[in-house]
Amino acid sequence: MLKRMFVAPDPGRARLRFAARAVLGIGLAVVVCFLAGQSVVGAVTGGLAALLALFTVADATVRGQAVTTALLPAVGVPVLAVAAELHAYPVARDLAFLAVVGAGVYARRWGPRGHSLGVFAFMTFFVAQFVHATPAQLPELYAAVLLSVLSAALVRFGAWCYERRLPPAAAASPTPGSARAGGRPSPADRILARVTTRQAVQATAGAGFALAVGQLVSGQRWYWAVGATWWVFVNTASRGETLVRGFRRVLGTLLGIGLGFLVTVPVHGAPVPTAVLVAVAVFGIFYTAAVSYTWMMLWVTVLAESLYGLLGVLSPGLLALRLAETGVGALGAALAVLFVLPVTTHAVTDAWIQRALRCVHACTAEAADRLAGSATADPAPRVAELEQLLGRVRLAVAPLVHPLNPMPARKRRARRVLALLDDCAREVRGLVAVAADPEASHDARLAAACWRVEAAVEALTAGRPEPVRGPAEPPAEPALAHLHGLEHALADLAEPLRAPSGSRLVGA
Repeated sequence: MLKRMFVAPDPGRARLRFAARAVLGIGLAVVVCFLAGQSVVGAVTGGLAALLALFTVADATVRGQAVTTALLPAVGVPVLAVAAELHAYPVARDLAFLAVVGAGVYARRWGPRGHSLGVFAFMTFFVAQFVHATPAQLPELYAAVLLSVLSAALVRFGAWCYERRLPPAAAASPTPGSARAGGRPSPADRILARVTTRQAVQATAGAGFALAVGQLVSGQRWYWAVGATWWVFVNTASRGETLVRGFRRVLGTLLGIGLGFLVTVPVHGAPVPTAVLVAVAVFGIFYTAAVSYTWMMLWVTVLAESLYGLLGVLSPGLLALRLAETGVGALGAALAVLFVLPVTTHAVTDAWIQRALRCVHACTAEAADRLAGSATADPAPRVAELEQLLGRVRLAVAPLVHPLNPMPARKRRARRVLALLDDCAREVRGLVAVAADPEASHDARLAAACWRVEAAVEALTAGRPEPVRGPAEPPAEPALAHLHGLEHALADLAEPLRAPSGSRLVGA
């Protein structure tokens, strides 16, 4: 974990800028709230709203990010009103909270924007429980949310929009369940569409368990358990992913509580030291989120401890309660994915691998058209999509390569698949680079090699016998050499993707 946090590559210092900008944006939001006469509760609410605006919005373009950011208050303000108005009616409040959980997860069907708005809606309801919002506080909280989102937007899109100086963002992979261009959804798309629906049901069921048991553990801090269940489901699609994420959440919370005893509790909520701790925690959340969920949860826990210290309620007993509630939430998520419409790691992994292989074929076809002289063929967006799909494959396969996985054969097979898919991506990138050369030319051998790649992809995704390999020795021409390497990588994938029982990567 230490290596992943401190040695993980940061090309272009993207994570560093992401984290530094978050500290500035959230800091500005809090300062604006105080200058507007907000109380500590209002400033805390505003700071958390700014954090979400900077953290969850992930559209592919700057314009899309700005639109999603502008829509956040339209989702958050009504949810905040419902949470505050139902504060005195526990049963109605709990039912509304569960409805927000289900709707927030289901919104992922509409891509990054749906995901961002769903997260903001859930966290707005959560923050209302955190600050014990009442109807009398609503005007102040509305103003805090609006001022903070605006402050975060000014930093993100005005003062420090470093994305404008970067190459065009990678094209977002198609939304699970959406039809392919000019055709019906593939089997992989249909599987991933069902995953979204099932997860909405699972998250609601798990949150219901966490809510009920969490209230037995603590009548005041029960929402911690619901929050733990919710975040375990974020960015997961299968049973294995959810279980691994739940384990990492509990571990990160435990480490954060240990750090809290050393750092946060002695501060006793003193304003200046607490502000420094909050800034460090925010930086840690944003800097580590892309490389380690455990480390991110450590910093989330430190942030929560600092805020409770600022509100004057932090104590060792509260830290122990947070760990217990987190455990309840993780247990709720585990029970939901195991017994409520379970989605196997096999089904999800196979679906993402199929989509990646289809993208390999699309990249090859675009590159071949470009080499043939087509002025409209552009394989670059396909390569960007392939990189995103391979990242999703790695996330899906993570439970199989986890150190706690007790099945070494499956672990070896999963690692082999990842290595061969990386080989495919490397050859595709090389082929696209050659196709970008205006002097590169097309010949019959290139067409034949592209046909063999297409046949290999069809064989792997349809479960047919392994296609015939290409020539034993790679040709001298760069484009043909990359296609030859791609053929061999696809042929080698046949063995690990098909277990002896006839199943795919993870067995029957």
